[in-house]
Amino acid sequence: MKLYFVGTSHGVPESDRRCSSCIVEVNASYYLFDMGTQVIEDLRKRSIAVENVRLAICSHPHGDHTDGLISFVDLVNWYFKAADPLILLPDERLIPPLRAWITATMEGKPLREDLRIDTFREGAAYADENLRVTAIRTKHCENAYAFLIEAEGKKVLLTGDLCRPSVDFPQIAFDMDLDLLVCEAAHFSPDDCIPFFDKTKAKRILHTHIYDKRWAEALSRQLAAPHPYRYGAAFDGMEVTV
Repeated sequence: MKLYFVGTSHGVPESDRRCSSCIVEVNASYYLFDMGTQVIEDLRKRSIAVENVRLAICSHPHGDHTDGLISFVDLVNWYFKAADPLILLPDERLIPPLRAWITATMEGKPLREDLRIDTFREGAAYADENLRVTAIRTKHCENAYAFLIEAEGKKVLLTGDLCRPSVDFPQIAFDMDLDLLVCEAAHFSPDDCIPFFDKTKAKRILHTHIYDKRWAEALSRQLAAPHPYRYGAAFDGMEVTV
């Protein structure tokens, strides 16, 4: 399993960071987690066939995790017609305006009838022969989730946006041996995370959704400190093999 970090910024893009998005590759199939930026551009730059994208799933409705979905659905609708991704959203209220927007840009022409857009809830959200995704509810907003990704005998936890570690840090991180834990660093200091990270069974921990201006000092200090796991910060374009 390989992860490509497309966007690692907080709620707005910075000069060197775009909004949240990650591509997961398993057996030459691709799975998109959050689409806060135009992921389809990165697929093209990496020579990844859009037809090989199996899933696009968003952790919660906020724009910095969903705005890139419009361009993705638009191009899959009229140009990459052989592509058949399952698009899973955390709130059914997102679907009608998404469809309406694409229809309007096509001057009233309806979306492809076979375009699959649906919702997910807590628990088993997706599975195929390569990968399994479990959604874990958090308290960042009304419909917010973390994702446990299991593939090739490996386990990766993407926390998504959290309220704060003391409130909704996923319990599964303490119960399960994780090969990689990816945790946000926008809504609270990395200092707040360490006591919880230290209790996990994670082999490697990376921060994403990074708010440099707010937490730069704390992040630099924690990155320089020793930890019982591999600890680091993700950046746009970073590739990680699990």
